[in-house]
Amino acid sequence: MNVKKILFISDHGDPLAKLGGEQAGGQNNYVKQLATYLADRGLAIDVVTHWSDENMAQIEAFGKSCRVIRIAAGRKGFVPKAEIADLLDDFYQEMDELLHLEDYDIIHSHYWMSGLLGLSVKAAYGLPLVHTSHSLGVAKAKATGVKEKKRIGAERKILRKADAVIATTPTEKKIIKKFAGSKPNVAVIPIGVARTFEEVKYKKPPVDARFVYAGRFTETKGLFTLLEAFQQFLKQDVSAELILAGGDENAINLNTGHPVLPVLCEAVEGIEDSVTFIGPTAQEELAVLFSKATAVIVPSYYESFGMVAAEAQGCGTPVIASEVGGLQDVVKDEKTGLLVPPEDPKALSEAMTRLAEERRFTEKLGRAAMKREARLYTWPLIARTVQDLYEVIADGENPPSVSDGS
Repeated sequence: MNVKKILFISDHGDPLAKLGGEQAGGQNNYVKQLATYLADRGLAIDVVTHWSDENMAQIEAFGKSCRVIRIAAGRKGFVPKAEIADLLDDFYQEMDELLHLEDYDIIHSHYWMSGLLGLSVKAAYGLPLVHTSHSLGVAKAKATGVKEKKRIGAERKILRKADAVIATTPTEKKIIKKFAGSKPNVAVIPIGVARTFEEVKYKKPPVDARFVYAGRFTETKGLFTLLEAFQQFLKQDVSAELILAGGDENAINLNTGHPVLPVLCEAVEGIEDSVTFIGPTAQEELAVLFSKATAVIVPSYYESFGMVAAEAQGCGTPVIASEVGGLQDVVKDEKTGLLVPPEDPKALSEAMTRLAEERRFTEKLGRAAMKREARLYTWPLIARTVQDLYEVIADGENPPSVSDGS
């Protein structure tokens, strides 16, 4: 079958939302990049997502043949991700009325709530469903101790009933197989790095240590572990700075670069002059920021993949990351970066010290990181692999398992 038209369902991940906000991170970027590069290969991609920004048009084009189609589902405007599950019936009804669902060749759902919508489309129209989890409730429960029973039950159902599941790392595939049994057809296809990060010219590590964090300001992203580690690092009386990109703009003062939330103010007390919060940041700015850093730090409690780690490595910058989930696959310990136990400020501080002091080692890691990213995490290669998967699934065959190349 010649697959031509794909429906992406990304319930809370608007691909055109400004990255770094409360619900605008890795999933949004993945959806945008994959859709764009699939369009370059001749496919037409529609992305349905919740209409979370009332100032944005309902239908907006991007790439060569992509559209975002925003669904109000009875609650136009920002809705916390945890509450979107309550809107799924209205979401499906509006989507069904607005689109000719029977015209699509493949449904590709992103995240578990989108997966439930995808199963509804599959049941009603007999269309093949490909699913990417982006994160798994069972992995989150292990990392945080919080078990979301509704989500975990839904994920098991989706993984078993989807025609194909994309795991972004071998570690994620193992988790899926252990959680959902042997039934899911799982292909390992990594996430790509935007060309913006690959085009930055390689720079040697700075003389004075500079560390960068990019992501949401949540406990599970390890932000407070990082701030505690940096406090310890500075006790060595060294010259260094920590730059934090992302988070909610309301949590920081963009004029001063200092936080306004009491919990963040407390976390940086005494080191305010060495820590700068810059807010949500465009990819072009992030690429420059990463390339000028000693290391980019990804201290998450869990990650299915760890896109920031791959992006940083694309800039030739080593990564210090938690030894969890897909980060163990993306960051090769002692080769492209350093892995440390999660929630361990002392170990993280020691890793920061090592890269700050051993500049030749840091430079070696950065060069190896850039080479590995160029070999494994390029979007043209990944888009071609995903398109091949669509064709296989449309023909009723089981997907191949794709190596991560490590």
